[in-house]
Amino acid sequence: MDDWLIYRGVGAPDPGRIRHLPPPPPWRAFSGVPLPDPAPPIDSSSTRRLGARVGAPPAQDAEALELINAALYLRRPLLVTGEPGSGKSTLAHSVAYELGLGRVLQWPIVSRTELKDGLYTYDAIGRLQDAQLAGRGAERGSDDIGRYIRLGPLGTALLPAERPRVLLIDELDKSDIDLPNDLLNVVEEGEFALPELERMADRPGQDEVRVLTDDGRRVPVRDGRVRCHAFPFVVMTSNGERDFPAPLLRRCIHLHLDPPRDERLAAMVQAHFGAGADELNLDLIGQFTREDGDGELRPTDQLLNAIYLTQQAVRAESGRREEIAELLIRPLDTRQR
Repeated sequence: MDDWLIYRGVGAPDPGRIRHLPPPPPWRAFSGVPLPDPAPPIDSSSTRRLGARVGAPPAQDAEALELINAALYLRRPLLVTGEPGSGKSTLAHSVAYELGLGRVLQWPIVSRTELKDGLYTYDAIGRLQDAQLAGRGAERGSDDIGRYIRLGPLGTALLPAERPRVLLIDELDKSDIDLPNDLLNVVEEGEFALPELERMADRPGQDEVRVLTDDGRRVPVRDGRVRCHAFPFVVMTSNGERDFPAPLLRRCIHLHLDPPRDERLAAMVQAHFGAGADELNLDLIGQFTREDGDGELRPTDQLLNAIYLTQQAVRAESGRREEIAELLIRPLDTRQR
């Protein structure tokens, strides 16, 4: 394996590798002063997706590994495209797990999502209500404005840190037409302003305000701006439902993932069911891959569901195994008819 690779896709923790990541290129160096707070550890969201990956074969091929590491070295977002079930979202969790980068910050995108949703929210109504209940004017109630500001997943990822956080921007192609363009400035500059705090920064004692983060911490923000230090490892996923503007594509590393087959499919099965599980379930894997030739959409989740259910329902009857598996690996569009 090439020595330059930081993330190797080995399926086991190797947090020391991130220390080998060289400084960023000059045009991707950022000036935020690192905060001492460590990132929270990975949570059940990652363990559910990854399974017990220790000992499983690598889950990415050589070209995918090179592009993932290019994004790490160049401090650029990784735009991952592919069919549902090809492992796009899982990739972010795999990088965080292997390199010890903490809990993955997740920003699921829908048609109503705006850039500010990912940066921060300000509960002005809650602040006013608290001030009224305390019998004070809103101006005096502004002493602890940080209680009413919560950084979103993108805002939290841009907090200055020694090591990059991992941010998953999931299904960006479901956004409205403006969001990809709105992301450009934040992705390029690695910082953003909180106007509610900027207006207060020149008041005595208000140049630093502690705000809530997406992962439940309280962190200081100085002068009303968040400036990153280590640019986060950003994974943007897309199912290919729309094209993105050229300026965004120019700022990203593009990785296309085909549905996992052969070694990648074996790695996925072993990660969730243990070493040798791919050999024990060759009949179901073969059934799944044979059906794949008709061009219909079959996410690999269906194979995992079939293996689990047949293990619980019928352990030895091959005919029954295939019959139950057939119910679960029908193409998605067939189920909708």
